[in-house]
Amino acid sequence: MAVEDSIAQEQPSKVAQENGKVFLSEPTAVEKSSSYREESDFLSDLNDFEKKALFELKSQLEEAILGNCLLKKEDQPEKNDGNVMKAEKGDEEAQPEDAGQEKATQQCEEKKFEEKNNILCLWGVPLLPSKGGEATDVILLKFLRAREFKVNDAFEMLKNTLQWRKDGNIDSVLEEEFGAELGSAAYMNGIDKEGHPVCYNIYGVFADEELYKKTFGTGENRRHFLRWRFQLMEKGIQKLDLRPGGVTSLLQINDLKNSPGPSRKELRIAMKQAVGALQDNYPEYVARNIFINVPFWFYALNALLSPFLTQRSKSKFMVARPAKVLTPF
Repeated sequence: MAVEDSIAQEQPSKVAQENGKVFLSEPTAVEKSSSYREESDFLSDLNDFEKKALFELKSQLEEAILGNCLLKKEDQPEKNDGNVMKAEKGDEEAQPEDAGQEKATQQCEEKKFEEKNNILCLWGVPLLPSKGGEATDVILLKFLRAREFKVNDAFEMLKNTLQWRKDGNIDSVLEEEFGAELGSAAYMNGIDKEGHPVCYNIYGVFADEELYKKTFGTGENRRHFLRWRFQLMEKGIQKLDLRPGGVTSLLQINDLKNSPGPSRKELRIAMKQAVGALQDNYPEYVARNIFINVPFWFYALNALLSPFLTQRSKSKFMVARPAKVLTPF
């Protein structure tokens, strides 16, 4: 069921239910926000400063990938061959292993590494600039925009994201099963007027005490929840068209009706972790963050989370206040 009009662009919609899930319908007039607009990914639309930053980031990335310094090197076990001299008791003329064979083995390993990293991808897009194309530029522009086109900061963010994905084995999360319990808490459904896939987050389901404890009750439960949330984000990205002129971001609809409040410590911890991980590792993948059915305590929760949000992220927030008028946050 598609969202007929982009809520982020002009208007919110009333909430309708279908098979236990919430959708948007019957839009009503609201204020229009100019707090944030999506930028073009066409190189011809970038200003000189932005083009220069993109070129510099691509140069740094190319050098780091080919130089084997983009990710942390895994600890290598000690070897008792190669350069290690044989020094058994009574062997006064210990000799090293065949140097020629060692060199050939090393060259073979280096070749395998180079071949592997030449096809290093992020969200299915090759990262090595000389092997990539327009989609590579789209990905890199996301990191640059998230760091206000500060090249070194964007490069560090990209490195941290790649390391986070490697350490957490995020590339395999789409293959994992998380059960059906959380299916009504968040799901992808439809598109808005501008073609953004819509992700619905229905926090009221956690008013159920049993589901709340099962989701947030322990640290292990919260880690399970976060991994499930990353899977949903990865599913949303699969629906995008990562090329200049394509739809490269999602619309988030957050329904807070009957949601547990900030007095629930476990929920606060999980939300803080989710906000930090999504902002740090999925830059510029959300076109708008719309909050509907906002209770009075939302502003207290926002004050708690605000220090962990960039100003750019905050500019994408829109809130349906009691009078059902969307305003920039």
